[in-house]
Amino acid sequence: MPTHWMRRAAGAGLTLFALAMLPGSVLAKDTPEKPTLTMAVGGLPGLYYLPVLAAQQLGYFKDEGLDVTLEDFAGGSKALEAVVGGSADVGAGAFEHTLFMQAKGQHYRAFALMGRAPQIVVGVLKSKADQLKTLADFKGAKIGVSAPGSSTDLVLTVALRKAGVQRNEISAIGVGSGATVLAAVSGGQIDALSNVDPMMTKLTRSGAIKVLIDTRTVKGTQEVFGGTMPAATLYASDSFIQKNPKTTQALANAIVRADHWLQSASDADLLKMVPPAYLLNDSALYVEAFHNVRDAYSPDGLMPADGPATSLRALSSFDSRLDPKKIDLNATYTNDFAHKAASQIK
Repeated sequence: MPTHWMRRAAGAGLTLFALAMLPGSVLAKDTPEKPTLTMAVGGLPGLYYLPVLAAQQLGYFKDEGLDVTLEDFAGGSKALEAVVGGSADVGAGAFEHTLFMQAKGQHYRAFALMGRAPQIVVGVLKSKADQLKTLADFKGAKIGVSAPGSSTDLVLTVALRKAGVQRNEISAIGVGSGATVLAAVSGGQIDALSNVDPMMTKLTRSGAIKVLIDTRTVKGTQEVFGGTMPAATLYASDSFIQKNPKTTQALANAIVRADHWLQSASDADLLKMVPPAYLLNDSALYVEAFHNVRDAYSPDGLMPADGPATSLRALSSFDSRLDPKKIDLNATYTNDFAHKAASQIK
């Protein structure tokens, strides 16, 4: 080959390499099969879903060639209904939804982990603190959860069972995870609350609630569940993943990148990224809440080895209809997409 052709070929190769390395560039071979899609989220204002918010606000979905519409719901169980019903393509919600669906003969798989701890706090209202000193006192109590059947309900139920109280001995009331929580507390509709930040930090800070159970850290989570409890994930049906592997990879790339960003983001970075409406008119409170839950975010999007089994154990105690012997845990998640996404960041 003549020298000038070799130089030109080498230059073209370098140009392609440079394009591949540029943030936001999507080569044709990686173009998502479904560039426009809808994601159902079970309470976007909650810090539980901060990686999704970060991926959207920082343009990480867009960098992957995706136009993602985030549909927000009052709780994870409602978001799951949207995915199952077909009005959303993928879901952002707790890992345990994949177990529930497999028990019903429907196959959904988590493909990127956002939370390695549930970030859920169980607290009692100040006005009831003298009567409800421990979870063992909760019989007959009205307890607010984001939505019945959601992760806030699951953590509450597991913690109550450890204290000798059964789920049918309390009243679970859906109160959402945003400003509606404050209304439920101030209106006296509930005696106690199982919910997420920033609301739980706001209520604790004001003295409105007393914390009894805290799964915002890996340590606190292990005390409740006896192991690593995977929390928020991106999940989709097996059929969606099989038909749209490049789209699934693009979603995983964006979320793992957001996971990574959250590990080192400064307070100023955070406040610049989060929409003002989510800051509850108190940016200092939001930052405090973020620091309370920071340990809960996955650093790499990977499902921990003991996570699925811990989740199954907790879920089968939550719902007697779930038979652990009939669940294939390997069919409820994959680390393939997150592994590839993480390798691109390093």
